Amino acid sequence: MTRIACTPVSDSPQAPTAESPWTVRSRGLILDLDGTLIRGYEVIPGASELLTRWAGRCVIVSNNSTDTAAGLAPRLRAMGLPVEADTLVLAGEQALRHIARQHPRARLLLCASDALRACAAGLGLALVERDADIVLLARDLAFGYGTLQSLARELARGAALMVSNGDLTHPGPQGAIVPETGALLQSVLACAPGVRPRILGKPGAMLLEEGLRRLGLTPADTTVIGDNVRTDGLGAVRLGMGYLLVGNAPYADAPDVAGLLDSACPRRHALPAGIEGDQ
Repeated sequence: MTRIACTPVSDSPQAPTAESPWTVRSRGLILDLDGTLIRGYEVIPGASELLTRWAGRCVIVSNNSTDTAAGLAPRLRAMGLPVEADTLVLAGEQALRHIARQHPRARLLLCASDALRACAAGLGLALVERDADIVLLARDLAFGYGTLQSLARELARGAALMVSNGDLTHPGPQGAIVPETGALLQSVLACAPGVRPRILGKPGAMLLEEGLRRLGLTPADTTVIGDNVRTDGLGAVRLGMGYLLVGNAPYADAPDVAGLLDSACPRRHALPAGIEGDQ
């Protein structure tokens, strides 16, 4: 599919229509992080200006399952991005908050970063190494054979498997590929083929609904901007939100968010041809 041409918005006022520019149709934004605003330690062109223009009207909803909002926000500010912790909705942290709300007495085997382990303890969750009720798999840089063996054992004895996100990779600096939680999940499922994981991150509704709650907006008034059609695009379509895509895919609306700032692109409401929507 060819890329939609994005032309500058004229200065004359216009009533919203189905083909109006995305800025006319949007009262608030849900922004992806990795691949949309940053690539590791690199800031993507236009990210700071987009956040500044939409200050108070945007939240960042990310499948990040390594950090907490309180820990990540100051690092993003140090990179020049005006981000506060209350505008960050992160998959790993939200998965823990979901378990604390829905399963407060559960024994939890947590495969995750030290930051998320500290978050779990702060939420009062009971962390265990065996005899778990729930296994939560997040992006754990220390994941190895011993971890895999422990998870397989707990799942075989009946523990439920929750997963912060299903992404196989995310974009890193200078085009690097960064392995994600979904890559770890594949190894777990190879050892527990009958287990059905519950994936809490995008394109699931939980994170995006939290983003809508923080914005105080309806899906119709909110636009998702991301780089992954199978997470950002599919999640938006499922909830009835318009979306835009950045990156180098042939169906992207712009190469980066700088290309969207003054563009007249209409929002998308369906997946591009050839993209499956049954994930």
